[in-house]
Amino acid sequence: MDIAWEDHGWERLAEGVGRRRLPGWDATCGLIAGRDGALLYDTGSTLAEGAELRVQAEALLGGGRRVTHIALSHPHFDHVMGTAAFPGAEVFGAVGMDTLLPRDREELRADSVRFGVPEEEAARSARALVAPGHPVTGERLLDLGGRRVLLANVGPGHTGHDLAVLVPGEPEVVFCGDLVEESGEPQAGPDAIGARWPAALDRLLALGGETAAYVPGHGAVVGAAFVRAQRTALAERFGVS
Repeated sequence: MDIAWEDHGWERLAEGVGRRRLPGWDATCGLIAGRDGALLYDTGSTLAEGAELRVQAEALLGGGRRVTHIALSHPHFDHVMGTAAFPGAEVFGAVGMDTLLPRDREELRADSVRFGVPEEEAARSARALVAPGHPVTGERLLDLGGRRVLLANVGPGHTGHDLAVLVPGEPEVVFCGDLVEESGEPQAGPDAIGARWPAALDRLLALGGETAAYVPGHGAVVGAAFVRAQRTALAERFGVS
């Protein structure tokens, strides 16, 4: 029997696959359940938000099961600051995030405060920040027990460290992080690498194909046509082909 996602405020995407749109910045967190393990894609903007996600994930999984793997889409505060709420989970990120997150701890704290996180919670979350222990170069396959998921280092683009997750099935589901945004124009901060962003979307489309559900870092689930149109707009924006 599939998980009753909607009963817990989550959106079902496929059997054993769902996501939640978090309040505040409408950032997406995804959950992929296997027989022996479960992977969470992104952990929220604070330690408190991560703890809330852990409670929800454990309720969804049932039977005393927990999140065993975490994949971090990119190193922005609203996607990574809740990781410490999942002790014992194996944490994956695009290669380079393992050194970048500890180095930029103070910058992440300041960014979160600038966007409205209370000072005390921002400081607590920054102190507890967890860097990936499993850097991903290229692609890495994880077996969750009866379900395999592919972690793909498809960047750079939105940042220098963009990690997507492909969940095979019907439909295939591609968690895109902020390489794709539906609720507004894609945000390009000082760490964006615009000249290579369109190529990153090409890699996403190659992963999922024409019938996949593409889950943006912010906003509603989209199809391949939306991703392709956003690729064209980004190429024009950054003057690349």
